[in-house]
Amino acid sequence: MASELHEAISMAKQERHKNLFLNYRNLNNFPVELLKDEGMQFLERLFMKRNSLTALPDSLAQKLPNLIELYLHSNNIAIIPQAIGNLVKLQSLDLSDNALQVICPEIGQLRSLRHLRLANNQLKFLPQELGDLRELETLDVSMNLLRTLPERLYQCLSLQCLTADRNLLHCLPRQLCLLPDLNELSMAANCLTSLPLDLGRSMELQFVFVDNNAHLKGLPSYLYNKVIGCSGCGLAAQISDVKQLCLTLGDMTVPLPSEVKTIGSETDHVLPLEELACRVLHAANNRTSKDVKFLTPFLLPRSLLDVVQWPLGHCHRCSQPMFTIVYPKLFPLRETALAGVHKSSVTQSSCSTAALSYFTCIKRSNPLANCLLP
Repeated sequence: MASELHEAISMAKQERHKNLFLNYRNLNNFPVELLKDEGMQFLERLFMKRNSLTALPDSLAQKLPNLIELYLHSNNIAIIPQAIGNLVKLQSLDLSDNALQVICPEIGQLRSLRHLRLANNQLKFLPQELGDLRELETLDVSMNLLRTLPERLYQCLSLQCLTADRNLLHCLPRQLCLLPDLNELSMAANCLTSLPLDLGRSMELQFVFVDNNAHLKGLPSYLYNKVIGCSGCGLAAQISDVKQLCLTLGDMTVPLPSEVKTIGSETDHVLPLEELACRVLHAANNRTSKDVKFLTPFLLPRSLLDVVQWPLGHCHRCSQPMFTIVYPKLFPLRETALAGVHKSSVTQSSCSTAALSYFTCIKRSNPLANCLLP
């Protein structure tokens, strides 16, 4: 591994590479080969994701002065040296998934920085000097231990996306409402009790995610013409134990689309509440899209909005949209457009004389839309 690392760095120096990829190298220390002699003055992008680095060298800016992008995601870095502020050309810095407890104030000297990612660390506060990053467009500080955000963040006049999910935030500084270019604000899974009344007044702010804040009882009136709702709920992803439904016909098992939660029958007279709710929302959403004068009475999370906009299909009899329930039915091939396709296959099992259909027409991209049983 050491010889491969040495060879990769030597080749990069000889050929004056602008990009160097050192991901997944099991590095415990910053490679000294990068810092020897004059360093790598020509290097612009350094990728060192998923190693075991615990610190960065103080001479980093001196030996790699032209770095534009530095990716250190998934290491064990606990401290950022003050000399980091000397990387004056740096535009993107990713320190997500490390062991940071403090960010040095010198980070505010990175005046060219546009993207800063500090997610999944152990940060309890952020330096006010972040407000000096006037070119900053993206700031991700989710999954930390933050109780407040720096008030001077409102000085980041280029900030477009601020993500602070899964922290301990109780409030949002009112000054952030002054950010002129802020387009997306995500503060899911915090301890918010209220939001500034001016939040959403800016025409640029279009997406606000504050779901999973148990003590948040209301929203500012300006947000009612924005997209608000779910950004993944702010909780850790969990593997679902829900099994995909299958339809068994004789010796055959046909998997159904993942959206299907219930297999219905013609004798069912009461639909599941979830299905009824989806139909009502779908009807209201369609009415909204057709009549621009009609203001929607509800604002849905993006995930649910996608569901109610695109039903699985429609009933063959009443044309009702269907979302979570299907009604399988077997009928002879002679009644379908597939009649005669297998006339020569006389020896096939009796199942070959039938095709599977639903009262709902499954999504066009799904092979079950015109499923022929072999």
